[in-house]
Amino acid sequence: MDYTITNNESRKRFEITLDGKTAYVKYELFDGGIAYMHTIVPPELEGKGIASTLAKYVLEYAKDNALKVKPYCPFINAYIDRHPEYQENSLFHTKN
Repeated sequence: MDYTITNNESRKRFEITLDGKTAYVKYELFDGGIAYMHTIVPPELEGKGIASTLAKYVLEYAKDNALKVKPYCPFINAYIDRHPEYQENSLFHTKN
């Protein structure tokens, strides 16, 4: 399924809103990079691939904008584990 992802800069998060519920990845910018703090998916939206869609999007966003990634979020870190193409751009990435 295709989801529309928006960058809510005022709340520092990438969002998908579906059926009145919002899933998001919270971020913080730092000099030369972006830190992904946590991923939130409301229970009503679970099981639809939304978290993975957000993870891929935010990692592509970092890559496209030449930003280094600090994956504080366990979900984003695990996504990087499963997708080696994002490991080079990740700072202090740890395999689980």
